[in-house]
Amino acid sequence: MTPAAPTLVAVIGPVEPALLTAWTAHYRRLGIDRFHLAFHFAEHVPDAWRRQLLGTARELDLPTGQVSTGPWHEHTNTELRDALRRQAGPGWHLLADSDEFHTYPATLSDVAAEAEENGRAVVGGLMLDRVSADGRLALWRPESGLDCAFPLGGHLTHRLLQGDPRKIVLALSDVTVASGNHRAPGRRPDSHTLACVHHFKWRAGVLDDLRRRVDRFTSGAWTEHTPAVRTEATRLLQHIDRHHGRIDVSDPRLAFRHVTLDRLPDDWAAEAAQIHAAWRPPRQSQPGSTISSPSS
Repeated sequence: MTPAAPTLVAVIGPVEPALLTAWTAHYRRLGIDRFHLAFHFAEHVPDAWRRQLLGTARELDLPTGQVSTGPWHEHTNTELRDALRRQAGPGWHLLADSDEFHTYPATLSDVAAEAEENGRAVVGGLMLDRVSADGRLALWRPESGLDCAFPLGGHLTHRLLQGDPRKIVLALSDVTVASGNHRAPGRRPDSHTLACVHHFKWRAGVLDDLRRRVDRFTSGAWTEHTPAVRTEATRLLQHIDRHHGRIDVSDPRLAFRHVTLDRLPDDWAAEAAQIHAAWRPPRQSQPGSTISSPSS
């Protein structure tokens, strides 16, 4: 019996309305017709931006009943996500941040069915960071699309920022998923059928967001459980400063190449499986640590 289409569960921050529009269209093309969303706006977000984004969501026929405001503590996203999962009910849940666009090796129904046949309650993915052709943190025009504005995909998150690139992209409703959707304790996805999680974080405006995270977590205004978020942000900010406002897309260790959303990158299964199996948390969590080797 083919599983029902997953329910998409996501916590949406103050992204630009065009990104929410592209994100919604992407997942509807994959077959998603049920969305359980929460919108959270930290204290610095202007009311006009909040109203515009929620207005766009209503135009897209997305649910907007779950709206919260206030500090973006490290636990905020997890608490909102888990409440949404309880509301979503039984079955498969697709977990995606608003800057994450999944590409799967087969249809969602086939991916979920294969996982169930193999006795797995989760499906994994691996992040691929999308950036502009010259590494600028670019503005993008909806009419040209994300693939055109950010044509390169590479391993910025784990090789430069030393962050966890692993993702749980699909999970059965009774499975506990860790913060950031990086792990499901006690569950192991098939590392040879990983989805590609295209990560469109590196857009115009992200530097202000990263500096704010560092400041708020350092001051204690926002609560953190580990220093990982601000140390990863600091590494990116230092890299940008060293490279005159750009991400260094020429560094071979970051493996940037042209990719698109409509198919998996060349040799993705082997590449993703190797990274997924080999990744370990960094031994040192100090900002400014050197880029890890490609085998890490």
